[in-house]
Amino acid sequence: MKFGKEFLSQMVPEWQEAYLDYNHLKAVLAEVSISKQPKASDASGKLKRKVSLYRAFSGLTGRRHSPRKQDDAIITNIVQKDSEEIYQSMFFMSSDRGGENEVVFFRRLDDEFNKVVRFYKKKVGELMVEAEELSTQMDILIALRIKVEKPDVAFEDADEHVDLAGSAISSTVNSINGRATDCVFEGRSRLETTQEVEMVDDATSVDEDMEAKEPKSYIGKGSRGTIQAIQERPASLDLLPHVRINISPETPVSTLKYMVASSKSPLSYNKKELRNSEELMTRALIEFYQKLQVLKGYSFLNTLAVSKIMKKYDKIASRKASKVYLEMVDKSPLGSTIEVTRLIERVEAAFIKHFANGNRRRGMDILRRKIRRERHGITFFSGFFFGCAAALVVAIILVIHLRDIFESKGSNQFMDNIFPLYSFFGFIILHMLMYSANIYFWRRYRINYTFMFGFKQGTELGYREVFFLSSGLAVLTFACVLSHLDMEIDLETKKFEALTESIPLALLTAVLLILFCPFDIIFRSSRFFLIRSVFRLVCAPFYKVTLEDFFLADQLTSQVQAFRSLEFYICYYGWGNFLQRTNTCSESNIFEGFYFVVAIIPYWIRTLQCLRRLIEEKDVSHVFNGLKYFSTVIAVAMRTGNDLNMGMTWRTLAAVSSAIATISGTYWDIVCDWGLLRRDSKNPWLRDKLLISNKSVYFAAIVLNILLRLAWMQSVLGFREAPFIHRQALISVVAGLEIIRRGIWNFFRLENEHLNNVGKYRAFNSVPLPFDYDDMAR
Repeated sequence: MKFGKEFLSQMVPEWQEAYLDYNHLKAVLAEVSISKQPKASDASGKLKRKVSLYRAFSGLTGRRHSPRKQDDAIITNIVQKDSEEIYQSMFFMSSDRGGENEVVFFRRLDDEFNKVVRFYKKKVGELMVEAEELSTQMDILIALRIKVEKPDVAFEDADEHVDLAGSAISSTVNSINGRATDCVFEGRSRLETTQEVEMVDDATSVDEDMEAKEPKSYIGKGSRGTIQAIQERPASLDLLPHVRINISPETPVSTLKYMVASSKSPLSYNKKELRNSEELMTRALIEFYQKLQVLKGYSFLNTLAVSKIMKKYDKIASRKASKVYLEMVDKSPLGSTIEVTRLIERVEAAFIKHFANGNRRRGMDILRRKIRRERHGITFFSGFFFGCAAALVVAIILVIHLRDIFESKGSNQFMDNIFPLYSFFGFIILHMLMYSANIYFWRRYRINYTFMFGFKQGTELGYREVFFLSSGLAVLTFACVLSHLDMEIDLETKKFEALTESIPLALLTAVLLILFCPFDIIFRSSRFFLIRSVFRLVCAPFYKVTLEDFFLADQLTSQVQAFRSLEFYICYYGWGNFLQRTNTCSESNIFEGFYFVVAIIPYWIRTLQCLRRLIEEKDVSHVFNGLKYFSTVIAVAMRTGNDLNMGMTWRTLAAVSSAIATISGTYWDIVCDWGLLRRDSKNPWLRDKLLISNKSVYFAAIVLNILLRLAWMQSVLGFREAPFIHRQALISVVAGLEIIRRGIWNFFRLENEHLNNVGKYRAFNSVPLPFDYDDMAR
């Protein structure tokens, strides 16, 4: 793989604009290469003869003369400008052929390098501030742990202290060590003054490691005295009265208590409180450690890119400027990641000691980023199941055609009673296929969907896994349909009506058992993640709304017909005469009432989520978004009344409300969710940043979204039945079109969210810390 592609593949997607623009520098180098090529002339043969004579002479004398020393082509300098270091290079051979382009190259390279250094220094500063906060949180946690586990321990016995960022040297320490300490630490950062002695059990071995790692000028009697003083500084239990617990509620009951009582209650010193605090602190340290690793990788990758581009320049320009430029890179913060490396070591030592009981292998296994492994078996069985599903579809078509099933007397009875039961699985399969396609294109265009959805690292499903699940479910569904048809026609099995009619119920039961199976099979972590997310939707107002919450709720709005199929399952097998393949669901007032309710529930959940986000974020846009969903609630209610009553009043109300909901929903999809139709953008009527280079794709998506939005008005407009298709089949087709529209919406919605994250360089989730404290606790 070429370095340019490898460089792009290893970037943090949200930081892409902060990396060295390697492709742009390569384009500038291409112009340098073109300008370096000699012009064709009649004297080319003469020049070749001169070159060959020169080489022959050089071979005879045993050496080859260089007409010019190339090492002094550039000089580098570090300029102080507005309390910021600017790295500059000056090219001295602009009078040579193509020299003007070389000047442009070094100017662009300096600009890119300074951009990278500024971003790196900014992120290091942010991590240092975060490390200070984590150090204080760790001190409080240690004090709380001592208070809970050893309530009789005196203050003097609490000699634990964790300092991740490197606390400033206290006046007590300076008075003990005298001026020698001041001389040793003069001019050094707070990060460099603290060692990780207090985080390991064997202080002697750490001191030996420090002698090997630290520069000699930093090791002396004064520094050792300071290290010992920091090690012995206790974590005071006196700070606990100034601390408030900051644990987020996890259940609706605790959420109600959280809303009624103060959000920051005093410490109660019990084991449950300690356990919750340790869980939050573990998450915070893991997230912080991964930030450090990513930043270290950012430094390495950009340094490597500068080295690669300078080697290309040396080859094209026949100079030796890379050595001088890379020396400047080594002197910059980007070339020396000592601050980040020391923070990584401190976090590892603290985590292993306090959260892994000193077991390094276990601690590092928790800290390190989990990488999902691709399984070849998944790919094989995905293709196998897809082939089986296609064969079953062909078999079903042949059975229906050869035996004229739909021309028989009971065809309408089959479509009214059995078809809605199987169509439920068709909706699920289609949605899973669309989601699989979404994941494929998100990965192709480097949209970080795993970060935005908050998936657990190493357990997220790829497009192969989702396609495997959808094709497996398709095989089960089509096999049940085929067996249902075959058993109904075969004279030997026709008498077992109960068994035949129970096949859809058995299929639904099997799917639910797999979904709630507690054993670690069939992607248990992903199944439980889905169950927890659905539970959060049911308790929508009582939980903080995250992207995966409202994204899942939006998916459910496109599965209204699937919810109605579930309702029909309950009515058909609970109150209907399924042995005679008849039902009286449409005559039941309870069924009609729930026919309203199940269609409204997904939109009502989204309305409550908008209300919760309005209260938390104080953003007026959530008001309009909530009104949009509420208008859809009214439209669905009117359409359902139209479906059930067929009155002219209901049809008029349904048409008006559906038109309002369609217009508002279409506008919000395209303008707000996708961020398109920006008149003044760089890409007219789209947006400034696009991940797909072909702009016609966006315009096609806009047109498709509008057309598919109109499809749901078919019942309002009177197209309830067609001469060539049954009413239930028409309803399923329209529901399928809505699912396809949702799949298209998914890609562009996450693309817009990803670009917003890129603009804000937001590559990590913010993890809540367990404690809140006043200044006296510091």
